[in-house]
Amino acid sequence: MYFRQLLNDETACASYLLGCKTHLQLAIVDPHVDLVDEYIALAEAQGAPIAAVLETHVQADHVSGLSELVARTGATAYLPGGAGVEFEHHALRDGELVKLGNTVIEAVATPGHAVAHHAYLVTDLTRSKDPWVVLTGDALLVADAGRPDLHAHDGHTAEEMAGTLYRSLTERLLALPDHLLLCPSHYSGSVCGRGLSATPISTVGFERRHNPALQFDSAEGFVRSLLRDVPPVPERQAAIVAANRSGRPLAEVG
Repeated sequence: MYFRQLLNDETACASYLLGCKTHLQLAIVDPHVDLVDEYIALAEAQGAPIAAVLETHVQADHVSGLSELVARTGATAYLPGGAGVEFEHHALRDGELVKLGNTVIEAVATPGHAVAHHAYLVTDLTRSKDPWVVLTGDALLVADAGRPDLHAHDGHTAEEMAGTLYRSLTERLLALPDHLLLCPSHYSGSVCGRGLSATPISTVGFERRHNPALQFDSAEGFVRSLLRDVPPVPERQAAIVAANRSGRPLAEVG
């Protein structure tokens, strides 16, 4: 399996290019608009087309590169069901698989940071039938959990979202094996969390033991902590969300 983590330090965003080189099918997860040329160049260097572009959720802090990648490569767009976007895409169900040759991506519903949010379990069938990596999006970050207020709307309060995230973490992500590589969509410098580590990679087991956001034995304690000292909202948040929902450039919506 080919696997590359790409970082954008300006917005502290991590994205992923991965897939099967044997069957020449690659995917990008949580693409950043500023890295579109780099994704395409990396794929071309591997001699494999980009067949799928996945979002863990509709981003609120930066413009996604999904629409441009789909336009330039012909890839299929995948988002969690209920994401509310206005462009053609495949709405993934919880547990649904995206198969790219020997690489299999499984959608795991992990709402709370956003109402529609997926983590993605990645399996390399050339090595094992067991997952190797979990891409956690903004749900579980290295040294924190994703803030619950950015997508609190349409009757969903930040408190409700935080409680939902607690269940996603404890019932879904922390049910995964400790050895699983954990790759989030943000690291230190992002406004999507507070005390994020500058190291953009971890394991489920290390976070279970050492992540301050995971040390609560009740949803109430978790919610109180998560709503404390929340960073300022991203600049132009409403316009960014509008761009990502519509699939249009930021200049056309804001």
